[in-house]
Amino acid sequence: MLMNQVTNLLKIEHPIIQAPMAGGITTSELVAAVSNAGGLGMIGAGYMTPAQIREQIREIKQLTSKPFGINLFVPNEFNAKEEEVKSTNQLLNPIREKLNLPPKDHVELPSFHDAHEKYVEQIKIVIEEKVPICSFTFGLPSKSVVAELKQHNIVLIGTATTVKEAIEVEKSGMDIVVAQGSEAGGHRGSFMNEEQENLVGLMSLIPQVADNVHIPVIAAGGIMDGRGLMASICLGAKAVQMGTAFLTCIESGAHQVHKEAILHSFEDETVVTRSFSGKPARGLMNPFILNMRDYEKDLPEFPVQNSLTQDIRKASSSQNNKDYMSLWSGQSPRLSKNQNVKTLIESIISDVKSKIVKQ
Repeated sequence: MLMNQVTNLLKIEHPIIQAPMAGGITTSELVAAVSNAGGLGMIGAGYMTPAQIREQIREIKQLTSKPFGINLFVPNEFNAKEEEVKSTNQLLNPIREKLNLPPKDHVELPSFHDAHEKYVEQIKIVIEEKVPICSFTFGLPSKSVVAELKQHNIVLIGTATTVKEAIEVEKSGMDIVVAQGSEAGGHRGSFMNEEQENLVGLMSLIPQVADNVHIPVIAAGGIMDGRGLMASICLGAKAVQMGTAFLTCIESGAHQVHKEAILHSFEDETVVTRSFSGKPARGLMNPFILNMRDYEKDLPEFPVQNSLTQDIRKASSSQNNKDYMSLWSGQSPRLSKNQNVKTLIESIISDVKSKIVKQ
C-alpha cells in the first residue's frame, strides 16, 4: 500500500514529501533529515538567488546521499500601480513606527523582467547541480523548459488547486500533480481563476483529480499524521505533501515565535489573507491581518505587496514580535508537535502499519 508509482518515481521509501516552504524554513538540515528518514526533502527556493540555491544544494549533498527536490515559483506578469503603492505605504507607515522603522514613501519594486531572469538562472542551477526532482508553484513552466529538464531525467511535479488546473498540469508534461486543498498553509499554487474561487477542500479534491488525470496524485493541505496519509491514499492519492507538520520540527528554519504560535493555536484561528504578500495565503490571525482587513481589496498584487511589507516582517521577526509576522499555518495546528523529523516520519508510518494490520 505504501510502495507505489510515486515512491518508485521519486526513489523514496515512504510516500511522504516535505512541502517546499519558501522563506528560510527549508534549511539544509530539514531537507536532509526528511530524505534520510525515507521521505522526500524539498528546498523552497522561490525567493532564493541562484547562488544561494547552488550553495544549499551542495550543503544538502554533504548531509544526505538520498534523493531530494527543489521548488520554483513560475513568474507571472504583474502591475505596480504608483497610486496603490503610495496609499499602501501610508497604511503601513504607522505599523513601521510601532516597530521603530523609518516611514517610507518610495520602495524599490520588483520587476517581471528581473523575476524571469532569476527563474531562468534557477533552472540552470537545477540542471547543473543534478537535482533529481523539480516542482513548480503559481503556474507551469514553458514547453521548452519542460523538454530541457526532461532531457536531464529530472522528475517534474506541478501544483493544482482544482481539477481544471490538474488537467493543465498533466497536459504540460509534468510527471506528478500535487492536489492542494484549501486547508493548506501559506500560499497555494493556484494559477487559473481567482484564488478565492479555488478554495476546494482536500477530501473533495483528491478523488475528483484522481478521476480526471492519468498521472499520479500527491495530496496536500492540512495533513499532519498517519490518519491523513491513510485517508488520502483511500481517496486516490499515491503520497502526501506536508508543510505545517514539518514547520514545527526541530530542524525547520521557521522562527521560534512562529513555531510556538502554531503549537499553541486551534483550528479556528487560521484565516486566508492578502495583506502580507498580495496573494491569498493561510496563516494565524494577528493584529497585522486585522489592521489590513478592510483594505485587502485595494492592496497591490504579488510580488509588489510582498516587497512593501518586507521591512515590517523582518523587523517583527528580529524583535520576536508575532503581531506583524506572517505566521503561515495549515488548518490542523492542534496536531502539530515539537519533535525531530525522524520521530514524525516514524510515527506516521507505524500508525499506518498498525491500522493496516487491524483491518
